[in-house]
Amino acid sequence: MDLIEVLRNFTLCRRRFQTNMAEKELGGSHESSGLIAKNNILEAKEALKSEQDEVSQSRNSQYQQDLKSVLVTSVLNLEKLDVDLYRGTHHWVPRTQRLFGGQIVGQALVAAAKSVSDSLYAHSLHCYFVRAGDPKVPVLYQVDRTRDGRSFTVRSVKAIQHGQPILICQASFQTLQPSPLQHQFPMPVVPPPEDLLTVEELIHHYLSKPDLAEEAKKGLKKLLANEVPIEIKPVNPAHFYRLGPEQPRRLFWGRARGHIGEGNMKLHCCVAAYVSDYALLGTALLPYPEYRAKFAASLDHSMWFHSTFRSDEWMLYECESPWAGSSRGLVQGRMWRRDGVLAASCSQEGVLRVKPVTEPSKL
Repeated sequence: MDLIEVLRNFTLCRRRFQTNMAEKELGGSHESSGLIAKNNILEAKEALKSEQDEVSQSRNSQYQQDLKSVLVTSVLNLEKLDVDLYRGTHHWVPRTQRLFGGQIVGQALVAAAKSVSDSLYAHSLHCYFVRAGDPKVPVLYQVDRTRDGRSFTVRSVKAIQHGQPILICQASFQTLQPSPLQHQFPMPVVPPPEDLLTVEELIHHYLSKPDLAEEAKKGLKKLLANEVPIEIKPVNPAHFYRLGPEQPRRLFWGRARGHIGEGNMKLHCCVAAYVSDYALLGTALLPYPEYRAKFAASLDHSMWFHSTFRSDEWMLYECESPWAGSSRGLVQGRMWRRDGVLAASCSQEGVLRVKPVTEPSKL
């Protein structure tokens, strides 16, 4: 407990003592002195309430600061081993038991951002996934300072496990430059996040149905046990969970769990890079409810940052798949701020090998 907290607790005790003394005075005094005592009680109680409110606000503020997003404190907090060499650990591992691609992309961007000045902001990244990640060992990130220009700076990052690269990333940073050329697509019209349920709330709703199959219950409980550091609110839950044939397009509100704060845009871009890989490739499966993926893996991932944003505030993620074939699927995504500003765009292609849903479930 720090000195300020000790002083505040002492003040609260003093106020309580004054209130108790005033109440005793009221009980044992005549009518005239009783009025004075009443005033003392009111003043003491008002002062006590003011002190309690101040302490409560202070504690809430401290609690908010302590509730830092796990994406910042753990997933994207790299350990520096040497100049331009970092080590990252894992927080959430998907059911595939391969490393989450968004984590590797986000950590690679963190490593690249550490090698550029504060006046530079990430505007794009292009990544190739060359091997599956092993969740049992950390990932090393080796940064190559490819180019330092006056307006643009380029970094190459290699993510390494067991002495071999699992991801190769090129990231480009730019100084802010105003331009009269500004346009964007309109943001889709959807319900606000306050009117929608989170994935966890939806799962609890489905689990409460008495006619739910036992296998489905097991699968939903496994999903519920995953501590995903992203909060998701699907715009159309039936579409999100592929309960029928749909167009290859899904929308959901998303944000990082916990408090990050305004911070700098480098950090929010790294968090958005992490979030961008969530549920993206699965969009290509939406027209085919009769199939499930028996193997799905990202091949490459690109992202462009257009405007400032906060990744711990709700953003609409619009995903659509313009093409699928040759056991691959192409998906494009757009991240929208609540005020309609296009914050970021991304594109990903991945391997999609499927099986009919009539096969026994492995959930």
